[in-house]
Amino acid sequence: MEATALESLIEMGFPQNRAEKALALTGNQGIESAMDWLMEHENDPDLDEPYVPPQGHVLSTEEPPEGRTPESVQSGSDPTLEELTEEDNRRPLSEEEKREQTKRMMELITQKQREREEREKRESIEREKQRRKQGQELSLIRQKLQEDEMKKLAEERRKEKLEEKLAKQRVREKIERDKAERAKKFGSGSSSSSQGSTPPEQSAPTPVPSSPSQEPPVKREYDQCRIQVRLLDGTSLTQTFRAKEQLAAVRLYVELNRKDNGDEPFHLLTSFPRRVFTEEDMEKPLQELGLVPSAVLIVAKKGNS
Repeated sequence: MEATALESLIEMGFPQNRAEKALALTGNQGIESAMDWLMEHENDPDLDEPYVPPQGHVLSTEEPPEGRTPESVQSGSDPTLEELTEEDNRRPLSEEEKREQTKRMMELITQKQREREEREKRESIEREKQRRKQGQELSLIRQKLQEDEMKKLAEERRKEKLEEKLAKQRVREKIERDKAERAKKFGSGSSSSSQGSTPPEQSAPTPVPSSPSQEPPVKREYDQCRIQVRLLDGTSLTQTFRAKEQLAAVRLYVELNRKDNGDEPFHLLTSFPRRVFTEEDMEKPLQELGLVPSAVLIVAKKGNS
C-alpha cells in the first residue's frame, strides 16, 4: 500500500482504516481514485472497519516477466511508468508539495461534493415532477368519479320522474274507471224505473236524487306543491316541491337561495290561519301539513314569532 498516499489521506482528516480500505479496494491507483471511492461509499456501515485482504484469489502461479510486477502484468501498463510512479511514491514529499497536494485534494473533495449536490438536486426535481404527475392523475381520477356519480344521480332522478309519471297515469286511469262504473250504475237504475209508463224517447231526463247511500265525490290527490316564501326584505321565492317532500326541503331551499343577506336562524309560518312550524314539523311531508297544492310561507326571525 502506498505510504505517501495513505499519509496524505490521513493528513486530510480521513480515519486510517477508511483510508487503507479506499487505497486497497482501488488497487492503489492514487489518491484521486481513493477519493472517488470514499465519496461513493461514505454511507457504508462497515466503512471504518479494518481492511482484510481477500484470501485464495491467486490468478496465476507463473512468474511475471522480468522487470514487471504482477500489477503491471494484470493491467498491461508500461513498466517504466510504474517504476517512475513507485519511485515518486517512495520519495518523501516536501512540506510545500504536501500543502499543494492537500490543496488539490480539498479542491477535488469540493468538486465531488458539488457534483453530488447537483445530482441530488436533479433527483429532487425529478421526484417533484413525478409527485406532481401522480397528483394530476389522482385529480383526474377523482374528477371522473365525480362525473360518474353525477351521471348516476341524473339517471336515478330520470327513473324517479318516469315512475312518478306512470303513477299519475295509473291514478287517472283509476279515476276514469270509477267514473265509468258510477255512470253505468246510476244510469241503469233510472232507466229501469221509467220503463212501462213512458217510452224512453218521450221521458224527460230527471236528475239523480242525492241520497246518503250515494258515494262521495273522489277527492283529488296532488303530487306537487307550489310554495311561495316571503323573505324579510319583502322579496319572495317560489318553487315547486313534491307533495311527499318534507318541510325541511323548503327550509333548505330558502337557506340556499335567499338574497336578503340574512344568516340568522328563522322560522317558517303561515299568516292565515297563523301557524308557526316547529322542528318537529320539519320532518313531516307537505301534504300532511296542509300545504298542498299551494301555500304562502313567511320567513320570521326566531324570537319575533
